[in-house]
Formats: sequence, C-alpha cells, structure tokens
Amino acid sequence: MIDISNDEVWFVTGSQHLYGPETLAQVAEHSLEIANYYNANKRVPVRVIFKPVVKMATEISALCKEANHVDTCVGLVLWMHTFSPAKMWITGLQALQKPFLHLHTQYNRDIPWNAIDMDFMNLNQSAHGGREFGFLASRMRLNRKVVVGHWQNETVIQQVADWCRVVSAVADSKKMKVARFGDNMRQVAVTEGNKVSAQMKFGYEVNGYGVGDLVKFIDEVSAVEINALMQEYEDSYTMAAKIKADGSMRNSLMDAARIELGMRAFLEEGGYTAFTDTFEDLHGMKQLPGIATQRLMASGYGFGGEGDWKTAALVRTMKVMGAGLEGGNSFMEDYTYHFNPANTSVLGSHMLEICPSIAKGDVSCEIHPLGIGGKEDPVRLVFNAGAGNALNASVVDMGNRFRMLVNKVEAIEIEENMPNLPVARVLWEAKPDLQTAAAAWIYGGGAHHTCYSQNISAESLEDFAEIMDLEFLLIDEKTDLYRFKQELRWNDAAYGLKGI
Repeated sequence: MIDISNDEVWFVTGSQHLYGPETLAQVAEHSLEIANYYNANKRVPVRVIFKPVVKMATEISALCKEANHVDTCVGLVLWMHTFSPAKMWITGLQALQKPFLHLHTQYNRDIPWNAIDMDFMNLNQSAHGGREFGFLASRMRLNRKVVVGHWQNETVIQQVADWCRVVSAVADSKKMKVARFGDNMRQVAVTEGNKVSAQMKFGYEVNGYGVGDLVKFIDEVSAVEINALMQEYEDSYTMAAKIKADGSMRNSLMDAARIELGMRAFLEEGGYTAFTDTFEDLHGMKQLPGIATQRLMASGYGFGGEGDWKTAALVRTMKVMGAGLEGGNSFMEDYTYHFNPANTSVLGSHMLEICPSIAKGDVSCEIHPLGIGGKEDPVRLVFNAGAGNALNASVVDMGNRFRMLVNKVEAIEIEENMPNLPVARVLWEAKPDLQTAAAAWIYGGGAHHTCYSQNISAESLEDFAEIMDLEFLLIDEKTDLYRFKQELRWNDAAYGLKGI
C-alpha cells in the first residue's frame, strides 16, 4: 500500500534583519506554532517541518539547495510574516528544484481594533510582504500554488493538505518506473507517445519487456504461494461456483493466482510501481491478467491497458494523491453511452481491469469468456461503483507538449442488473452534460483511457499540471464549447510562442 506519511514539507518564513532580534524572535515563535499546527492536523498527510526564519539571501539560497538534496523533502510552504525584500529570494528560487506553495496568511485572524499600534503593524506585515514576494515569483515566471486566508481556516487547511498530496505525487513521479509487458496495441494512436519527453517532463521511466520475461517469474511461483493466495480470494470475495474448491474451472483460478504472484514478484524485484499489458501479446500466458491487475491496482500500482503507459503512470500518480482517503482511483474507459434524453449517462468499464478500490457493496470473483485475445477464460472481479462526485483525467502527448484533460462527473447508482455483462462498472453523468463534455473531450484530443477518481479534486490535478508545466484543460459545469475551442486556440498560440 502507498504511504506518504514520511514525506516532508518544509515550512519556511521570510523576514529581514531590519526588524531587530525581539521582533524576529516573535516571527520565529509564530512560524513554529503554525508549522506544528499543520504537522499535528490529521488532514495533512505528510510531516510539516519548521525551518528557521530566513532573513538574507545567503540563508535562502542555502535552504533551497538543502531542500533539493533531501529526498524526503517534497516541497516548501513559504510565508512572508513581515516584509521580506524579494530580491534576496532570487538566487534561492533560481536554484530551487522542489515545488513551493505561497501561503498568504497572517498570524492574527482579526484586527485588534483597540490595541493595534505601530509595534503590531511592524510585526504583522504579511499583507504587503506577501505581495512583494508574489511580484518576484511572477516576474521570474515561477509555477507555484497560492493559498490565501487565515492559517486556521478550514478551507485553507484543506488546500494546504491537498497540495501536500500533490507534491508527494510529484516526488513519486520523479522516481516512478513503468513496466510494459509487450508493446502497444497495434495501430492505436493515443496510447503511443514520446517516452524520452515523458521522462524529461514527469521524471518516470518506461521500460519494455517481452512477455517471456514475465512468464519466467510466473513459472517460478510455488504451490504454497498459490494456495495461500487462493485462500485470500475465498476470504475476500463471493466466489462463483465454477471456481470454488469443487468447481469445474478451479484450475483457472489457480492459473490466475499464479499470474498475480508472478507479476507482483516481477514488479517488486524491478522497483516498478506501474505497468501495462495488451491482449495482443500474451505468448506463454494462459489468460489475460484480470484479477491480478485489479488487485495490483488496489495495492497501489498504476495500470494502463493495451500498452497505455501514460495512463498507467497517471493512475499511480492519482493513487499517491489519494492515499489514505475514502474512495479510490482506477484505470477506466468510457465504454458505452445511454442517450436517453431523460437521463443521459456513460457506462464506464473495461474488459477486465477496473480497480476494486472504487467498489460499493459485494465484490464477486467470476470467470467468463473474454471473446478477444485468443486465450483461456480469465478470472476477474465483478462489482458496481457507488454514487457521488468524481472525475476522469487523461494525459495525452500532443507532439510539442503533454496535455492533461479533466472532466468532472457525477456517478449515479446502477439500478439495472446487467446479468450478461460480467465486468466491474460505474455509471456517471458528465458535466455540464454528455453532449458538451464528450465534444469538448474530443476537441481536446482526450484519450479513451482515463483515471477515474472518487477522491481527487480537479484543483489538485491542476496543481500537479502547474508543477509539471503541463497544459491543463477542465471540462466542468461551466464549460461552453465556443469558449473551450477558443481556449484550445489560445493554448496552441501560447505554446508556439514558448517555442515548444
């Protein structure tokens, strides 16, 4: 499972020597209190580490260089308690390689009307100190997150906590390895892309393996391991009669367990946290990995079908962001539409590989023919996902840049049984409506594969795109196709001016 609790965000406060030792001592005291408050807050998923107040360019530069070389540091929260002349931040920010959040807050929530004096004013200068710093960051064209409000405000706390999740995911992306079992599905365009450009942009590396490399690990799995995993299946899911202990297809469940154990061993040995496969390349395997892929995703691995390494990496990234939160993240595909004018909706699913982290209610373990791939019937987990706010996200390679598209959706309860569709599924209404959302997605070049999320906000994905310097397109309740197409044209012009 994913654990980001040992990641660190450093809380750094800017000031200057002009105020004298007494004021600076108060600045440090207030900064420590805020850092400790966030560190103790259960919503903040990482460790928030207080750093001494920085008062001159040499201190700022040294701290930024230190942050670059401390692996556990995933980002910085910067606060200007007093006025902190921003020219002294230039060298440090030029060197900084970690993302930062500008917290535009002040120690006091309210103005002390009866007690306010010049001593108070000299100490509490965040209002214009933060604007000085903001100008410099904008002048340097630095991507950053700006959060405004009192540090104890619930919305501010949530924004800080969500950003901490984002920067943990950024750090994970920088060290991610994606294994491709086999190549891309033949003749498919959107799942292709430039892996060198992706590594330069996202940090992750994508490596290809022949299926025989995986089969070697599958063949080495012991009977003891298989029996233990099959017992775990029995304890966790409602088992179909065919694959119970006395079932006619029990051996197929054993094969599925062997595949899961072999895949897990391969990924663990290679340090991989995401993977792809394709039903067109299964030589040496008895069945397409179904339950194996689903359970690997549930334990934190990213996955993309048909060789889709960009989606595999995105699923992993979003799982890191959502670690410990209620709800889940899964590889997904818009499978078919319900065009009834009374309730237009999308049925999302895939052949086999939907993560049970998004399941509501019972999960059954079943075996059925696949009708594609030419292999034995695969074992899979079948379930419905529940209702609630959600989104679909996609990353595509536009040639001169990577683009992230996000569509907000509202998942709805599945009231029909669909007895002849033995796959995991979710039903949603796209925002602002199916016609607009689908057209905008197509105009934007979004992939047919996505990561479906029940616990990540569009704002968090925008923050990720900001840090990674990705183009970001949001399709939500405010989307108007005319404006959306204008945004696409403006973005093409802007990236053309950037020379990329």
